Amino acid sequence: MTSSSVILNPRDLEFLLFEWLDVEKLSERPRFAEHDRASYDALLALCEELATEHFASHYRKSDTEEPSFDGSKVTLIPEIESALQKLARADVLTLSLDEEHGGLQVPRVVAAACMAWFTAANIGTAAYSFLTIANAGLLLAHGSPEQVERYVGPMLEGRFFGTMTLSEPHAGSSLGDVVTRAVPADDGTYRIFGSKMWISGGDHEMGDNIVHLVLAKLPDAPPGSRGISLFIVPKHLVNDDGSIGERNDVSLAGINHKLGSRGTVNTAPVFGDGAFTPGGSPGAIGYLVGEPHKGLSYMFHMMNAARLGVGMSATTTAYTAYLKSLEYARSRPQGRSLTAADPTGPQVPIIEHADVRRMLLAQKSYVEGALALNLWCSRLLDDQVTATDDDERLAAGQLLDVLTPIAKSWPSQWGQESCSLAIQVLGGAGYTRDHDVEAHWRDQRLNPIHEGTHGIQALDLLGRKVLGGGGASLMALAGRIGETVDRATALAGEPAEHAAALKAMVDRLGEVTMSLAGLGDPDRIMANATIYLEAAGHVVIAWMWLEQLVAVGDKDGDFYDGKRAAARYFFGWELPKVGPMLDLLAAGDTTTLDMRASWF
Repeated sequence: MTSSSVILNPRDLEFLLFEWLDVEKLSERPRFAEHDRASYDALLALCEELATEHFASHYRKSDTEEPSFDGSKVTLIPEIESALQKLARADVLTLSLDEEHGGLQVPRVVAAACMAWFTAANIGTAAYSFLTIANAGLLLAHGSPEQVERYVGPMLEGRFFGTMTLSEPHAGSSLGDVVTRAVPADDGTYRIFGSKMWISGGDHEMGDNIVHLVLAKLPDAPPGSRGISLFIVPKHLVNDDGSIGERNDVSLAGINHKLGSRGTVNTAPVFGDGAFTPGGSPGAIGYLVGEPHKGLSYMFHMMNAARLGVGMSATTTAYTAYLKSLEYARSRPQGRSLTAADPTGPQVPIIEHADVRRMLLAQKSYVEGALALNLWCSRLLDDQVTATDDDERLAAGQLLDVLTPIAKSWPSQWGQESCSLAIQVLGGAGYTRDHDVEAHWRDQRLNPIHEGTHGIQALDLLGRKVLGGGGASLMALAGRIGETVDRATALAGEPAEHAAALKAMVDRLGEVTMSLAGLGDPDRIMANATIYLEAAGHVVIAWMWLEQLVAVGDKDGDFYDGKRAAARYFFGWELPKVGPMLDLLAAGDTTTLDMRASWF
């Protein structure tokens, strides 16, 4: 592996996978027995090469020449389809899937590290494949054998693309309010009628087909989210022999022009408006997935994977912005040392200035901490499925449950701050389109909204994951952090000091959680859930840094010294921010509840 990339740092991935997470040990499990360090290194190198040559190479073009819609079809720059075809031909889409579906059965944690190269290089292009993988994963879990054969195979081969089609113009994230209708037909299919909004990858001319997974309600559906069913609605019908049939009644009202991630077309699709008449009748033909009225639970299979994917995308977007600002800081001469005797002497690279190093160190602490969390969650996915001990599998699932909203939202929020610092490092050059960092900042801004907003993740964490389970998941997390604290304490010195600070904050978080539960009033309990998410997120990232510090141990070299410095920064500058957040939560502050709409 090289270390000169401005997309990701291969040395950091190597450290996280092999020195910290001990991924090689996973090969002792039957599912991964065909793999070893050599195969993992080869896959990582392949993905770095593909991302560098075929994704990063058109990043700026895909940002400036965004998708267009002429009323009948969507046009993308040709480099997007070319890159996605190369990705599919390299079998990268099937890394972690079962062999029976053409997969390589690579550990999820290794697959996540591999795919990180593509989101870092060009999230706008990579999103088409990531949506398709998530779509295929849902159908593998909940679709019928016929549905898997008809749609999943072509998606994994890169011939079909997939979407998740949830939101509607009037409902947004309130999925219980969807009004898209599914009318039963005599042949066992359904006719779908309704409009959706904010659907990424919702129409284009790439591949042979687009497989929409659509939330809709049957005529006898109970109210709210309990009445949602899930349907496969392909852009083109698929014949029994797998060939492409007639056009389904799916069209576009238009496309949305986004702040960032512009290469991913964002659409307003319409189902069943009569623009096309499959079988001689209007109405988009759909196929029920699983059982009626269980669509939202099925879709959460895709959404949870997507939430972890958004967290990784947020991390890698900030990571490449950090590396590009670091490269600029090393090469840009400006100013002199404050103690320089000769004011006419040679200028120094701006990385020599303490405040620039502060901004770079903050970025490093954010992106490397977030990447550790992303990979930790992927490792939990592996343990949840392949650990030999039942209790270990259950514990992995419990931890993953409570960490998912943090893994999605913390990188989205602090990745934005990291990208902002990258712009600041470049100074005036940072806000021009001559450099990529302003585009990464725009890309990043979508992530706190994608797949459940920051506030929705906060409600999920505090209301469902922590309090909804009687605090068991938080106690399990605290116990796992406690194991790290014990190992760090045994090292003495700086690791032990950080361990003591983390333990104190974890204990305080537990106390505040109990006090919130004791408020009794759901409105008061949840009013400041976002602050709870941010506080818990900082505690978790501090834990990730303590984990890395333990893995570093007493190893020598610039790389390890950099890890120590970043951990020192996070514990000295970031973890103390949690204290005032917890104080506010403990006070049961009602400022937001007391505010009236008319007062604005």
